[in-house]
Amino acid sequence: MKVLVPFFILIPIIEIWLFVLSGRYIGILPTLAIVLLTGFVGAWLAKREGMGVWNKAQESMRSGRIPGEELIEGVCILVGGILLLTPGYLTDITGLILLLPSVRKRVVKRLRRWLKDRLIKGKGQFSFYFRK
Repeated sequence: MKVLVPFFILIPIIEIWLFVLSGRYIGILPTLAIVLLTGFVGAWLAKREGMGVWNKAQESMRSGRIPGEELIEGVCILVGGILLLTPGYLTDITGLILLLPSVRKRVVKRLRRWLKDRLIKGKGQFSFYFRK
């Protein structure tokens, strides 16, 4: 949790700085247009990718398989969509990257490996998120 605190402070500062720079170089209206456009495009892209993953999960269940990978992909899409709806250039870039299927596959592969390692090492409770 201590690792996340700087991100909650640094990222908004960087985003504000980028907005100020963007407003200075391209103007206020184009900056606002970019923010609105990325929000709409992000919502559309998240919905499209989410429906694709939803269909894959349903197909997995119909064939008697637990849709584990599809669930992780769905979380990536959800996080990517939220980041795209959040105003800011860094969050938009990160959200867009998470919505790209080729990148998302690599993220899912790493997350599966990380989860598997945690379970093998006997840390399957994931209680480290709730420490005081």
